Amino acid sequence: MQEAFWQTRWQNNQIGFHATEVNPFLRRYWPSLAAADGARVLVPLCGKSLDIVWLAERGHRVIGVELAQTAVEAFFSEQGLEATVTQEGAFRVYRHGRVELYCGDFFALDSEHLEDCALFYDRAALIALPPVMRERYVRHLQRILPVGSQGLLVTLDYDQSLMDGPPFSVSDTQVQGWFGSIWDSELLESQDAMEERFRARGLTRMDERAYRLRLL
Repeated sequence: MQEAFWQTRWQNNQIGFHATEVNPFLRRYWPSLAAADGARVLVPLCGKSLDIVWLAERGHRVIGVELAQTAVEAFFSEQGLEATVTQEGAFRVYRHGRVELYCGDFFALDSEHLEDCALFYDRAALIALPPVMRERYVRHLQRILPVGSQGLLVTLDYDQSLMDGPPFSVSDTQVQGWFGSIWDSELLESQDAMEERFRARGLTRMDERAYRLRLL
């Protein structure tokens, strides 16, 4: 999935993947991570997600990473916030209060950016990546997060032969395979996520799943 693809999607407002409300799994399961107020949370490929606001309102310092500048600027504009902007290495960084959004390539992020950050939340990163990039994504998380880090992962699972992504289908078997023995993974819940827009594209089933992950 090339950078130009995502830049074009945001510029043309082709963002059907953007959720207009906070993810129910986040509300339901985030407290089970026993995260302390003020803890830093990494949100990869964050877009302009309302989940960022929800996390910040609960006292977390949120570090979002997003490739499209259009998405980052839309987040602050739509929330009525004025960000301070600095250029820091490969990233253009937007900050306001507890929110820091790093505009640039997620794979340019390193452990120095994540000091004191032992939490992550992925609702739209893994399912946005084609299969050839997913293992690289998981290994990169592994490199930049400290041992013991915990996270909440949300995936979608459907018959990929019936619909092109993104969002891409990620099966339970794939999650267990990619995260493997280096991560402790627990399936928390699976629910029907079928919508008319997906049925119109030929799908007969779509399941949304939530996992609790811990880096060993």
